[in-house]
Amino acid sequence: MSLADFLPPLSRTALLLDLDGTLLDIAPTPDSVIVPPSLLDALRGLVVRLDGALAVISGRPVAQVDALLHAIPTAVAGEHGGATRFAPGAELERVPLPSAPAAWLVAAERLTAAHPGVLLERKERGFVLHYRAVPDLGPALRVALEGIIGSSDSFALMQARKAWEIKPRGADKGTAVAALMARAPFAGRLPIFIGDDVTDEDGMEVARAMGGAGLKVGAAFKDPAAVRTWLAAALRSNDGWPGVVGLGKKARGSAPGPR
Repeated sequence: MSLADFLPPLSRTALLLDLDGTLLDIAPTPDSVIVPPSLLDALRGLVVRLDGALAVISGRPVAQVDALLHAIPTAVAGEHGGATRFAPGAELERVPLPSAPAAWLVAAERLTAAHPGVLLERKERGFVLHYRAVPDLGPALRVALEGIIGSSDSFALMQARKAWEIKPRGADKGTAVAALMARAPFAGRLPIFIGDDVTDEDGMEVARAMGGAGLKVGAAFKDPAAVRTWLAAALRSNDGWPGVVGLGKKARGSAPGPR
């Protein structure tokens, strides 16, 4: 079974892509990712082929995504949907969400200092502890962060790739998909959302519910390099997406609705 059999044609697709672990290989630190020039070329071509209906949805701030990808995508939703640039050059639109208390950040700094190899990444309204260099610390860091967040109903502790993130509730990649699909040039098309980890599952679920597809990298493509190859191949196709041999139910989650 080919991946192309479950996807809408390019002329009806809104392509929504996660960044780290999907378009880019995971790196030791967020600042050390490498952006292949061939990826930028593929994204430029796809923006044209899709009449602008291409967006990136990331946990990173919008400015970081734009810097890495040269502001090529028509739209970027950052901070897990907490802030979005809906069009080239447009002002950033933020969902009204609380910021993590300063005392939590101080506690996170102490945790980082006590555990060499743990990296603290500050965000606009929360923070992340990366433990890729010391993977055995994952469970202990989770317990510590659960103690920091306590019984707060306004924030969630979210697992990512060798990382734990404290973020405000009220926005996720699912709400980002819904917001993008309500506006031109995405409205009226069928979303294909591609992500690689648990933080992307809300986006996949919403894309499927809208009649599109939610695809997980490890199941459908193997790795980000294969995603990049697939995107480049789409530029050489007529109106159908390239096939990926061996796609199963795990990869596609559920078949898209009528095309």
